[in-house]
Amino acid sequence: MTFDDSSLPAVRPDEAAALAAVVTGSVLLPGDAGYDEERAVFNLNHELTPAVIVVVENATDVQAAIAFAVRGQRPVLVKTTGHQMVGTARGAVVIATHRMADVVIDEVRRTARVGAGALWAEVVAEAAKAGLAPLNGSNPTVGVSGYTLGGGLSPTLGRSHGYAADHVLSLDAVTADGELLRVDADTEPELFWALRGGKGNFAVVTALEFDLFPVPRLYGGGLYFPGERMADVLRAWTAWLPRIPETMTSSFAVLRLPSLPELPEPLRGAFSVSLRFAYTGPAEDGERLVAPLRTVAPAILDTVRDMPYSEVASIHNEPTEPLPYYERGVMLRELPEQAQEKLIELVGPESDTTMWIAEVRALGGAWDREPAVPNAVATRGLPYSLLGVEVGPLAQETRLKKSVAALLDGMRPWQGDRRLVNNLAPEEALDAAAIYGPERYRRLAAAKQAYDPGNMFRVNHNVAPAG
Repeated sequence: MTFDDSSLPAVRPDEAAALAAVVTGSVLLPGDAGYDEERAVFNLNHELTPAVIVVVENATDVQAAIAFAVRGQRPVLVKTTGHQMVGTARGAVVIATHRMADVVIDEVRRTARVGAGALWAEVVAEAAKAGLAPLNGSNPTVGVSGYTLGGGLSPTLGRSHGYAADHVLSLDAVTADGELLRVDADTEPELFWALRGGKGNFAVVTALEFDLFPVPRLYGGGLYFPGERMADVLRAWTAWLPRIPETMTSSFAVLRLPSLPELPEPLRGAFSVSLRFAYTGPAEDGERLVAPLRTVAPAILDTVRDMPYSEVASIHNEPTEPLPYYERGVMLRELPEQAQEKLIELVGPESDTTMWIAEVRALGGAWDREPAVPNAVATRGLPYSLLGVEVGPLAQETRLKKSVAALLDGMRPWQGDRRLVNNLAPEEALDAAAIYGPERYRRLAAAKQAYDPGNMFRVNHNVAPAG
C-alpha cells in the first residue's frame, strides 16, 4: 500500500474554520500566526510542512482531528516536542499534544497518569515529591508518550526494571475510526500489545498510566577522562560490566564537544571519554562499585555523587534546547575485544572522525526479561545499544550522514538483527520487519489491519496493514 501524500490538496480556510468550530484547541494553516511555532521540532535539520495543525486540549479534540483526516483521506502525525519525527508530514494533519500535559501521581498505588503532551521533566519532578521515580529517558525534554510507545530505554532504572513500555498499565487511545478506547491487558489486549513498542502506528494515545518506583535518591553521574585514554577506559569498563548488579546501569561515550559556555570548563572544545552511572542501592555501595574505574586514568571531571532522583538529568547532561543534528542507532549482539578495537579505530584518538557523541549503553538484566504482560518491544536479549550523533547545519548533511554511517558500518559485524525504533533516524528507509523481526512484525501487521486498515498512521517507521 503506497501513498503520494505530496499530491494532497491544501486545506481550504472554510474547512479549517469548520474544524475550529468543533475543537477546544487551535486549528492552524500555513501562514497562520503560530503555525511555524507548532510545526517546529527539536532537530533543526528536520522540517514538518503539514496541511493543518490541530493543537488539541482533550480527547474530543483528537477525535475531531481524526474525523477531519478521514474526510480528506489524509495521514495523521502526533507531535509533542518532536525529538524524533519521521517524514515531513506534507499533506498531513498534525496533532500537537503539548497542552494535554496533566500529571497525576497516585502515591498509594505508585502510579502516574499523564496526558499525551507531558514531558519527562514534569513527571520526574511530580513523582519525586512522593519519593517515587519513573522509567524516564536521559533527556528531560523528551515527551513521555512517544518515548514509552517506542519502548523506552531508561538509563537510570532500566537494568533493574526493564523497558518503560513494560510498566504501562493502561492507555487511552483514539483509533483510526475515531473511537476513544481504554486499552489495557483485559480490554483490547492485542492493541495494548502493539501500542507498547509499535510506537505511533495504531492509534493516537491521549493518556498513559504506568508504574512508579520507590527510588528517592541514587548514586550517579559521569567520570570523564582524556580521549587519548579511550582504549584503557573502554577495556576496563567492559571487563567491569559482568560483575555489577542489576541495580547499576552504565554507559560509555566518546565525546568531541564544541567550546560552548554551558558546558563544564574541562569539556569545552575537548576530546574526552565518559563513563555514566546510575545506581539505586546505598551510596556507599555505589562508591565501592565505581572505585575501580576511578583508577583507570586521571579524571578531568568527576560528577558521580549521591543525588536526589529529581536531578537525574545531570547524569547525561544532554542539550535541552533545539539544535541541528543527525543521529542513528543500532543494537549490538556482543562487544568482544575485536569489536572494541574496531570502535577505538573508528572514533578513538587516531581517527579523523568529527562525531560529537558515540555512545554504547550496556543493557541486560530486566531489559532481557519478558514482562508479565508481553508487548511488541523487539530488542530483548541484545546486550548493547550503539548510537552515533553528529551536529551541524543542513548544509553539511552529506558529511554528517557519512560520519555516522562510518561508525555503524564499521561495527556491522557485531550488529544485532533487530532495532530499537526510538533510535532510528527520521529518514531511514527500513522495512519494519527489519526493526521488529519477522514473527513480531506479522503480529503487528495483523493488529494494524484490525485497527488502522487504511494506514492513516503512516508518517512513521511504518507497519503496513496485513494483506
